[in-house]
Amino acid sequence: MTDFDDRLRFAIDLATEAGALARSMRQGLGTVETKSSIDFCTAADLAVEALVRRRLDEAFGDPVIGEEAGGTPADLVWVVDPIDGTTNYIHGTANWCISLALVHRGVVEIGVIHAPDLEQLFVARRGQGATLNGRPLRTSGLRHGGGAVVEVGWSARRPLALSLDLISQMIADDIEFRRCGSGAMGLANVAAGISDGYVELHINAWDALAGLLLVREAGGWTNDFLAGDGLRLGNVVVACTAELTGRLQALGPLRGVA
Repeated sequence: MTDFDDRLRFAIDLATEAGALARSMRQGLGTVETKSSIDFCTAADLAVEALVRRRLDEAFGDPVIGEEAGGTPADLVWVVDPIDGTTNYIHGTANWCISLALVHRGVVEIGVIHAPDLEQLFVARRGQGATLNGRPLRTSGLRHGGGAVVEVGWSARRPLALSLDLISQMIADDIEFRRCGSGAMGLANVAAGISDGYVELHINAWDALAGLLLVREAGGWTNDFLAGDGLRLGNVVVACTAELTGRLQALGPLRGVA
């Protein structure tokens, strides 16, 4: 068994442990510190990330880049969102998750997303496919008929007008749009064939990397997120069933994304 295999098994157990901690803390959530008008930092975020960092350090001595405590890119590094979909988490809705990705020399090798309230565990290993609760995943292939369904994320780092323009062009092209409030879960839904694509004009690496590997391993297409220092600065994200690639790339705000 390779070092990556060891780490994958560990990450699966760790995501489950982190999810249990997050659920246990929700009843006594306490003070919520506003980070921006659409994002919150809770005691649970901090506690879950601290748990993940401690476990990875004890097991492997691996460095971590996390949403709450940051970190520095390295040859091998974990990229962690302790709770993606924090607003959903606070309001008691199910679309939130723990997202863990392992990046080695600029390549995502492992992606694990655990959605505790949905009892869903998404796992991907580069070159070995993607699963949901042990079941192999494939993107939709647009096999369900009708117009495509694409989830859209919104980022305050890009002008609102660009996001509205993107949605307008999607509607004109018979592409239905949805928003679930978690980029990681949005990408996991693409891998599972629940939706046909996910787009966001800017997203951070900890929200995206695990889900992007899931989509690729499920047969879908994604842009080269890590190009242009995406690990440190974030990037635009486009992920979809392969049959939808050209249509999304033709939309004005996404033109040229590859």
